Amino acid sequence: MIIILTILGYFAILLTVSRVTGGKTDNDTFYRGNRHSPWYMVAFGMIGASISGITFVSVPGMVLKTDMTYMQTCLGFILGYFAVAFILLPIYYKNNLTTIYSYLERRLGSKSYKTGAYFFLLSKMTGASARFYVVCFILHNFVFDAMGVPFIVTAAGMILLIWLYTRKGGIKTLVWTDAFQTLCMFAAVVLIIYNVMDSLGMDASETVKAIASDSHSRMFVFDDIMSRQYFWKQFISGIFIVIVMTGLDQDMMQKNLTCKSLADARKDMCTYGFAFVPANLLFLSLGLLLVILSGRMGIELPAKGDDLLPLFAASGTFGNSVLMLFTIGIVAASFSSADSALTSMTTCFCVDICRRKDDEALRKRTHIVMGVVFLLFVLLFRAVNSQSVIDAIYTLCGYTYGPLLGLFAFAIIGKLKANDKAVPFIAIASPIVCFIADWLTSHYTSYRFGYELLMLNGLLTFIGLWISSIKSDKQENAKQLS
Repeated sequence: MIIILTILGYFAILLTVSRVTGGKTDNDTFYRGNRHSPWYMVAFGMIGASISGITFVSVPGMVLKTDMTYMQTCLGFILGYFAVAFILLPIYYKNNLTTIYSYLERRLGSKSYKTGAYFFLLSKMTGASARFYVVCFILHNFVFDAMGVPFIVTAAGMILLIWLYTRKGGIKTLVWTDAFQTLCMFAAVVLIIYNVMDSLGMDASETVKAIASDSHSRMFVFDDIMSRQYFWKQFISGIFIVIVMTGLDQDMMQKNLTCKSLADARKDMCTYGFAFVPANLLFLSLGLLLVILSGRMGIELPAKGDDLLPLFAASGTFGNSVLMLFTIGIVAASFSSADSALTSMTTCFCVDICRRKDDEALRKRTHIVMGVVFLLFVLLFRAVNSQSVIDAIYTLCGYTYGPLLGLFAFAIIGKLKANDKAVPFIAIASPIVCFIADWLTSHYTSYRFGYELLMLNGLLTFIGLWISSIKSDKQENAKQLS
């Protein structure tokens, strides 16, 4: 009952913030926040929006199999955020964009525009709903199942709560609610770490020494180029992950485009770009401390890293206080990522697919429909109930960002005009070729693709666009000569 009251109290605060920030709203408020958001609030809230509920659970468990090597990717994130701040943001602000994919129409054509929008909707719906399913599954198992509440009620209730506080103010509300949720999430993590330290009988300096001396504290891998954890693979991939999954993602960019000016948006981007290193170090440190504690208490470590933090939270090792903090943490993390996903998909469908930016009735209907579709996807993952399928969905989302990377790179670099009619076919063919390449290398060589598959995907799309543009130019010249 304490957990339920905590969730309801938490939601009541979000709804209050929504009512205060919503005020008199229109489509420009919903889509762009009237371009009046304080950059520091956007920056702080974006940290939470970028850390989903599944990340809250998964990152601590990474230390079981890959130690703290994820920090290599986080270091690459910093350069990625600088690239977004100084390459992509100026383009978006110069063109006064509501959605970032409309730039593709201005530069390449309507087919390219729709291709980018559809790839975003596909990847965001599958990825966001899969992540949200994992959070609903954890909450249902730990809290609601014992009360006899069906899973569909848990999932529908969570989505309804998100819809209620985003339906009016949209992105303007999310700037403020995400800041609050980021605060709750990190407060939960810090307090859980404090409880673990107390159980270990360590003070701050002893905790730092214990983490540094543990074998799982390894961060850098320079001696095995074949490994997925090889430094340069992780570091360079981190750069491109941010460029693609932040700079080319309407969900991540929509709040950044609510800043008053390009200068403010750059400050926002660079600030939370740096913040990701200490933020993820905090999560990894928590995971390592739990490993140390399990050794002292003789608790068998789970087979899957994702189960590490939930294992301790649900076991009663730290009492109900940590279970409550864990619940607040994953609810805050999941809400701050799911609410922006729902809002950005509504924006993309109305503005990019329907081309009815000013139709307020359509926007309201679409927001409801997106919530229903979101729920159906969550229930689909529940019916399948297979972690391997969820992993496959995440892999699919990774593939769908490659064509976006290729499309934007081609649009920004040089002045070639793509064969707009061929763009959808190139964008579909590129991930297929990457899948075949990944399968062949994994079965016939010792090399293992990691995040760098994203770069290969983007490169193949770029090459395809370049070849199609050359053929298109030759055909056009031949027509003129004849």
